[in-house]
Amino acid sequence: MLCTINFLQDIFNDQHGAVNPATEIHSIMTDSREQLSQALFVPIIGERFDAHQFIHQAIDSGAIAVLWDRKHSIPEELLEHISFFVVQDTTVALQTLAKAYCEKVNPTVIGVTGSNGKTTTKDLLHAVLQKQFKTHATKGNYNNEIGLPLTILQMEQQTEVLILEMGMSSFGEIDTLTKMAKPNYAIITNIGESHIEHLGSRKGIAQAKLEIANGLSKDGLLIIDGDEPLLTSYNEHEHVIRCGMDEANDVIISDINVTEEQTTFTLDGMERFFIPLLGKHHALNASFVITLAKKLGMKQQMIQNGLMHVNHTSMRFEKIIGKNDVTIINDAYNASPTSMKGAINVVKELDAFANKVLVLGDVLELGEYSQSLHQSVAEVIEPPINVVYTYGEAVETIAKYVSHTNPEIDVQHFTNEADFKSALKNQANESTVMLFKASRGMAFEKFIEALMK
Repeated sequence: MLCTINFLQDIFNDQHGAVNPATEIHSIMTDSREQLSQALFVPIIGERFDAHQFIHQAIDSGAIAVLWDRKHSIPEELLEHISFFVVQDTTVALQTLAKAYCEKVNPTVIGVTGSNGKTTTKDLLHAVLQKQFKTHATKGNYNNEIGLPLTILQMEQQTEVLILEMGMSSFGEIDTLTKMAKPNYAIITNIGESHIEHLGSRKGIAQAKLEIANGLSKDGLLIIDGDEPLLTSYNEHEHVIRCGMDEANDVIISDINVTEEQTTFTLDGMERFFIPLLGKHHALNASFVITLAKKLGMKQQMIQNGLMHVNHTSMRFEKIIGKNDVTIINDAYNASPTSMKGAINVVKELDAFANKVLVLGDVLELGEYSQSLHQSVAEVIEPPINVVYTYGEAVETIAKYVSHTNPEIDVQHFTNEADFKSALKNQANESTVMLFKASRGMAFEKFIEALMK
């Protein structure tokens, strides 16, 4: 059970229709096609749709109550069948309900944001903390103004730790999310270039990410990338822990070693950890998790055990064996210039492969910065990279730059999908590792599918 009608009455006082305060609400429904018994239907109004028109379908699917926008007339014929709670805005009402439910369950709340690495950090947190606590975490991309309250409302009442990924594309969005969730702990993984088109600069991105501190509880703790100069404004705050490679940090990462199967590293010159993820950036993500887990009283051995059992979200540096035993690294869920450079640097360190192939697509939403930021990616491409294939428009900048600066690398830019797939298949063999990296809108998974056994 999620709550009762009585719980809703305490939050929303304008009620109509069937009333039984003891009636139980078992779930939240925003899609009228979902089959959910005893659900509260929340019809969202978007730019091109209004889910109020699907109220009859929602009832057929199991809805017994609804948050109803006051601009719409209540269907009289439904008053005896369902409880209507009339509100000013159904999205805001959903957030209000989530805030009240979170306060009722009262878990330890952890908020995670950052330009890159927030999903990986969330996955690592869940893997580690569930070893000692009953945890609930964001699934998929439920990290915005609608997804985050739904995540909160999906947690069981026995939840001890709630892990919330917080995404954004403009100013004020994380402020809304953090004030809804009121985290006890918050993590900012890094500051990259994602959404720079809307936020103007990396400084603007940092400002937007730092909004997560606005909702922190009075004694809340903020854990940040201490190597990021744009976060230095928080360096002197009492409740801030800085993690990074620089020796001025509170938690110092050193002796990082990346192999084909894992990344190992040392924290504060004493404790050695390893994770089944590849790259120095993952050592940083893990340091946030280890630091927080220790604050919650967990010991090194249990933390390490959790790190090794991370259920990593698909298409995020996911290792796959394809045709002719080619090793594919599927990192095509999304991309920014920072994450693309990080992935390329990992591939450069994979000594087990004689042939290292980069398959790169456009990084979107860069606006006027697109050419310069794509060139910044090209600047890290050098031997031991052997092959660079690009597909898209903006990414042609990478192909031209690498062709000019590193003529020994086989560089090809493709505009025809069939030719692109054919070239990829020609590279597939057991001595080759192929990195696929592009923004989500480029749908690079279709090219990976062409290489599957």
